Amino acid sequence: FISITPIDASAADDYPDRLAGIEEIESCWSVAGDESYILKVRVSVPADLEELLARIRAAANVATRTTIVLSTPYENRPLS
Repeated sequence: FISITPIDASAADDYPDRLAGIEEIESCWSVAGDESYILKVRVSVPADLEELLARIRAAANVATRTTIVLSTPYENRPLS
């Protein structure tokens, strides 16, 4: 997961549009809190993540914070 925060708070909030062409981004959520958006991304190796972070920062002019998932005990659970 990559959280993005605008470097220029007065910039237009068009980050989903700026990042739409980056194939490694699977989901984009607008969130409340310090970050503006959280991106779910998928890459094969750490070097790919490093390169992806550079592309995201350049395309959207944002700061990033990355969380790496180590395992997934469950996902997409059905509603009870």
